[in-house]
Amino acid sequence: MSSPFLYSQKIKTQAQALGFSSCGISKATFLEEEAPKLEQWLKEGRHGTMGYMANHFDKRLDPRKLVPGAKSVVSLLFNYYTDQKQKDTLAPKISTYAFGEDYHHVIKRKLKDLMAFIHKEIGAVGGRIFVDSAPVMDKVWAAKSGLGWVGKNTNLISKKAGSFFFIAELILDLELEEDAPVTDHCGSCTACIDACPTDALIAPYQIDGSRCISYLTIEFKESIPTKFKGKMDGWAFGCDVCQAVCPWNRFATPNTETAFTPSDEFLSMKAEEWTELTEEIFEQLFSNTALNRAKWTGLKRNIKFLNSK
Repeated sequence: MSSPFLYSQKIKTQAQALGFSSCGISKATFLEEEAPKLEQWLKEGRHGTMGYMANHFDKRLDPRKLVPGAKSVVSLLFNYYTDQKQKDTLAPKISTYAFGEDYHHVIKRKLKDLMAFIHKEIGAVGGRIFVDSAPVMDKVWAAKSGLGWVGKNTNLISKKAGSFFFIAELILDLELEEDAPVTDHCGSCTACIDACPTDALIAPYQIDGSRCISYLTIEFKESIPTKFKGKMDGWAFGCDVCQAVCPWNRFATPNTETAFTPSDEFLSMKAEEWTELTEEIFEQLFSNTALNRAKWTGLKRNIKFLNSK
C-alpha cells in the first residue's frame, strides 16, 4: 500500500475519533469551473455588502496560494442537527447552528488536535486549518471530496446525513489519496426554492445572498429594507427554512457534541423576554455563542423589525 493511501486512512480514522461525521480528500488545484461562476456572482452584486467575498479572489480559487506547496485539501463535516426546539412558538427564531457554543471555537479545537495527530503520526507536515473564516470555498471542496453535492439551495447535501453540518478543512503540503465526487440527487425537487420566504433562491443552484434571511439578520449592518417586512418568517438570527424542507434531512440525526447542547434558559425564553432582552442578559446567555456575531444591537434591530407593522 502506498503512503498516500495509508496517511489518508490514518487521518480519516482520527477525524472520526474526534467527532467529525465525514472526512474526504481532494487534490489542491485551481478551481477552474468555479472561477467564472464566482466572477459572475460578484459582478451581479449577489454578495450584497459582504465586501470580503470579493477580496482574495485568487486565493479563494487556489488553495496553493493560501498554503504554499499545498497538495491536498482534507474536508470535514461536523453534525449540528438537534431535535430540540425553542418552546415558545411565537418567540423570534434562532438558527439551529447557534444553539450551543460558537462552532468556530469547538471545531478549531478539534482541528488543532487533528493537526497534532498528523505531526505525531506522519511527521513534519505543513498546513493550515480553516473553519468558515478564510477565503476557502468549503462547499466546493467538500463536494470534490465526495462528501455530498451542492444542492439547489446552494448547501452541501449528503444522502446519508442531510445538510445540518459545519464544513471545515485542512490544507496540507502532504500528498494523500483522493476521493471521488458523488452525483447530484436533487432530481426534480424544488422544495427549497418554493419555501424560501424572501425568494433568495433565484434559480436552482443560485442564491442572491443579499436577499437571504441569514445575510439580512447577521451580515447586513444597516437597517433591514422595508421590502422584507412580513417576509422574515419570524427569524431573528439566521434561517433554517431551505434545510428544514429538504427531503434529505429526514436522515439527519441529533448531534452528540455536548458543547452544542442548548441551555434550558435559552430554549424557554418567551417572545416578550426576547423583546425586553438587555445587553447584560445577552452577554450572560450568548457571549460564547454564534449569536455574538450579530451582537446585542444587531439582535435587537432584528427583533424590532419583526415586531414592526
